Amino acid sequence: MTPINQAPSNPSDAELAPLDRAKQVAAKLLSQRGEASGALVARQLHEAVRALEASDRQDFERHLATAFQPDPAALGAAAERYLAGASAEAAAALARAADPPRQELLRRMNMAPGGTGALIAMRSEILPRLRSEPELKLLDADLQHLFASWFNRGFLDLRRIDWQTPAAVLEKLIAHEAVHEIKGWDDLRRRLAPDRRCYAFFHPALPGEPLIFVEVALVEGLATAMPPLLAQDTDEAAARAQALRADTAIFYSISNCQDGLRGVSFGNFLIKQVVEDLQAEFPQLKQFSTLSPAPGFRRWLTQRLTEEGAPDAALSPELASDGWWRDPQRSEPLRAALLRLCATYLTRRPSPEDRIDPVARFHLGNGARLERINWLGDPSPRGLQESYGVMVNYLYDHDSIEDNHEAFARDGTIVRSPEVDALMQASSKEQAP
Repeated sequence: MTPINQAPSNPSDAELAPLDRAKQVAAKLLSQRGEASGALVARQLHEAVRALEASDRQDFERHLATAFQPDPAALGAAAERYLAGASAEAAAALARAADPPRQELLRRMNMAPGGTGALIAMRSEILPRLRSEPELKLLDADLQHLFASWFNRGFLDLRRIDWQTPAAVLEKLIAHEAVHEIKGWDDLRRRLAPDRRCYAFFHPALPGEPLIFVEVALVEGLATAMPPLLAQDTDEAAARAQALRADTAIFYSISNCQDGLRGVSFGNFLIKQVVEDLQAEFPQLKQFSTLSPAPGFRRWLTQRLTEEGAPDAALSPELASDGWWRDPQRSEPLRAALLRLCATYLTRRPSPEDRIDPVARFHLGNGARLERINWLGDPSPRGLQESYGVMVNYLYDHDSIEDNHEAFARDGTIVRSPEVDALMQASSKEQAP
């Protein structure tokens, strides 16, 4: 008999605390062999995790990160066999031994209906805690590894978004626009007008959930400022005529919709696919360019201007004055210096302490050319806060994309236009003794 006040050695599910039950179901899922029974247990595990309080759910995530490690003995034996004879078979055995059981558990969790979305939500929840809870980095690395496979280009579906797209999807565009805020339905309607295009990637496991979307303006010549692109123009006939006259496609916003998929690359595939679609629809298009922010420029410049002996230190009080960008008499004297400094910022040799601008890294890594730096291209509060309103054109030239990409990947070479080179030469002349 079990003594009074002593818990049974095998308590029933009903007697388990919610966190212990989730841990028990996770162990059960990993031990399952049949696919049908595994899918059932995976659903039970997701239900158990959803029922947890926030603190217990975080404890369960830490449990996933720490409790499902490779078998040290098996891993050591596999490593010794590989070192003794580096055969392909030994390498494969070593890879299997090093594969943490946690990855197999996550794969099985994905068998449940809605499993993919639940795992994305889990990663979204742990990302802000990685610095304070470094043990979660193992779980994060496994999730990112699996997502890179599950969300590769072969599974993605490119769709054009227009005014006939279901409202639920359109609402997600308004919610997730990360570069230039969509100010309600009228603003969105303008961005979906005949001289505009919007495309998004979708995945079969997340129906109705855009992963990433890009907004495009069809214009004449290289657009250098945002206000004309975002202007409210309701004349549909004029917009259709503009689309037929356009010789340039401007990619002015790319936004990710799933924070849990951070680090999984979609944007490079998206831009290249959209270029192909636009070329097929509008054969007259000759240029494909971005109008991009430089989100780290102001922070970099502020630090530079505070350094001892900074040659441009006199700019600080002018840039700190309120409303200088609205007054041509105050802003024009700053134009040449800020464009020169932004060119320096975008073309400098980065270091671990002074990294390349994230938007520049994305487009240059995709093979674009640094084409032009634009004065007060975005005078919105965000544009001024990030880059004193300066914006950048990155040009995607079909004939040079691969060479540009290789040069950047090989040694960090930044291919740039003669116009940007001229800004750099002005900088060099000013610094010469």
